[in-house]
Amino acid sequence: MTPDAPAVAESFINVTEAAAGKIRELLAEEGKTESGLRVFVQGGGCSGFQYGLMIEESGGVGDQLFESNGVRLFVDPVSISYLRGAEVDFVDTITGGGFTIKNPNATSTCGCGSSFSA
Repeated sequence: MTPDAPAVAESFINVTEAAAGKIRELLAEEGKTESGLRVFVQGGGCSGFQYGLMIEESGGVGDQLFESNGVRLFVDPVSISYLRGAEVDFVDTITGGGFTIKNPNATSTCGCGSSFSA
């Protein structure tokens, strides 16, 4: 960890074991096993906000670093208030698989579940 990297805090975002396994698999494929996952919220989608996930190597200014099920999570200061208590899961169905976020802070979600309002 670099001197400017955020300290690891107790997780307030839960990563299920299924999601953690998939994240570790993706990090290994990319050769970035020391990296983590950035979880963020941005404006957009049919309900006002949408979730984003991406591989993150070191974090940015103001990020908080959490750990859940052995996976490092980076969350920016704006997204943190929308994601408290959220759960990142990986669902594998007959039509394909993907990450989902269950968010207790969402007052409504769109039909596809990829956007929400708070």
